Amino acid sequence: MMSKFDKSKLPSRHVSVGPERAPQRSYYYAMGMTEEDIAKPFVGIASAGNDSAPCNTLLDAQADIARQGVVEAGGTPRRFNTITVTDGIAMGHQGMKSSLVSREVIADSVELSVRGHCYDALIGYAGCDKSLPGMMMAMLRLNVPSIFVYGGSILPGRFNDKDVTVVDVFEAVGQHSAGECPLQELIELEKVACPGHGACGGQFTANTMACVAEAIGLSLPNSNMAPAPYDSRDAMALDAGRQIMTLIERNLRPRDICTKDAFINAARVVAATGGSTNAALHLPAMASEAGIEFDLFDVADIFKTTPYLADLKPGGKYVARDMHDAGGVYMLMKTMMDHGLLKDDCMTITGKTLGENIDEITWNADQKVIYEVSNAITETGGVVGLKGTLAPEGAIVKVAGMDRLQFRGPAQVFECEEDAFTAVESREIKEGSVVVIRNEGPKGGPGMREMLATTAALYGQGMGEKVALITDGRFSGATRGFCIGHVGPEAADGGPIGLIEEGDIINIDAEAGTIDLEVPDDELEKRRAAYIKNENDYGSGALWRYAQNVGPAYQGAITHPGAKAEKHVYADI
Repeated sequence: MMSKFDKSKLPSRHVSVGPERAPQRSYYYAMGMTEEDIAKPFVGIASAGNDSAPCNTLLDAQADIARQGVVEAGGTPRRFNTITVTDGIAMGHQGMKSSLVSREVIADSVELSVRGHCYDALIGYAGCDKSLPGMMMAMLRLNVPSIFVYGGSILPGRFNDKDVTVVDVFEAVGQHSAGECPLQELIELEKVACPGHGACGGQFTANTMACVAEAIGLSLPNSNMAPAPYDSRDAMALDAGRQIMTLIERNLRPRDICTKDAFINAARVVAATGGSTNAALHLPAMASEAGIEFDLFDVADIFKTTPYLADLKPGGKYVARDMHDAGGVYMLMKTMMDHGLLKDDCMTITGKTLGENIDEITWNADQKVIYEVSNAITETGGVVGLKGTLAPEGAIVKVAGMDRLQFRGPAQVFECEEDAFTAVESREIKEGSVVVIRNEGPKGGPGMREMLATTAALYGQGMGEKVALITDGRFSGATRGFCIGHVGPEAADGGPIGLIEEGDIINIDAEAGTIDLEVPDDELEKRRAAYIKNENDYGSGALWRYAQNVGPAYQGAITHPGAKAEKHVYADI
């Protein structure tokens, strides 16, 4: 049977066509493939599945169902795996330094596997925070026809007759240290907070980037918010397998889809959902892979003009399952499109524009999760960019659910997260202070740790609205309270955050978008002249190598020049 695909124009010809490729074909026969299989396009199916955490445990099974869809539509699937570092387990200790680094390792490993085996297209399955942007970065870097599939969120746990997530456990640790949560109650909560498979259930980083994947056009419509255990995911996997073959036939590639306008749409959806501040790190990194200029300040400008519409945890009431039941990301985008907040002519993997996809959606007036733009929760988005004398390269804060948007107070300075967490546990944090955690940036950490253990403990002690916290590291998408991350330049690059002394007055205004250190310039110059950079504990290995290559947070903490410096596109080899 003749294939409708012209193998002479596909990368897999280099490993499957002509007498000189007989050695390569012998390997395929060893795996039970037939001549017909070898003559078809090769589709790489990358899975971040593993036993490390519930975010990833169902990914391999879902990826195997996608294989069936590829075969049905005339392709030959080739599944391979990549790593993950799961933030909930890595959180609060040195392991978190591996988290952001894993984004680059995931992107690199997928790239190398596709390049080495000359795959013609890519379906990527991911479940935990950094594996989502890592997978999409690889797609944009390779620029072969690609589809991203999220493994789905966990269902909420139930405790004391209310829905709970892992964040409730982190905050209960703080309550326990304050004497307000008995140990037995903490143990009971930890056993029910995460009732099965799937990624963290609130609008934390994984669900935020899953929304991004749909908004930017790399995922099938309303495929990502369905919880991991739902049977509907099987049909989605089959659809992804079938659709990838249509993309090969049309030669529709990620860079055709992920234009500057598509990145603007994605940033708007982050703000409208009160999403994770980490999106301001991952969107610029993804844009770099496509050769698009799109940094923290671009993201922050979009946030300023986007209303907060989805009432999701941690700032709101609901979890990803509720968002799915309400109609999903496309229901949110329906009201946004109706009010001119989205660019409607961006192409998607359906072969239709975003506007055409949204035209198929009918607004659900009976649900309570997603507000119409005309009745927004707040007029500006749930995430805000900041800039000022303390952060010339910017900073980011999630304000969804916060009443207080200004804060001015004296600094309490800590040289690493462990020191800050110890101070929180021993109740040394003073009400009204600005907690400064430095030397945790991409280069200085290295690895730009998230600070959920510390922020959640503060919140659990009832201090979440009574102090502010700033860092050159990151915060989890699950963090709430006045917590400002990505402060740049980081201390390791000589940024002002490294020059703060105990008691210095810091002034933050999330309405005006400013963050300033109230210290005279001449005093800062004296401190700068005497500044001795902190040395981290990593002189070799992956973290050392990362620190040598990583760029600033406002550009996405990327480790290579991106598409603007590439000399060829893999898809065209």
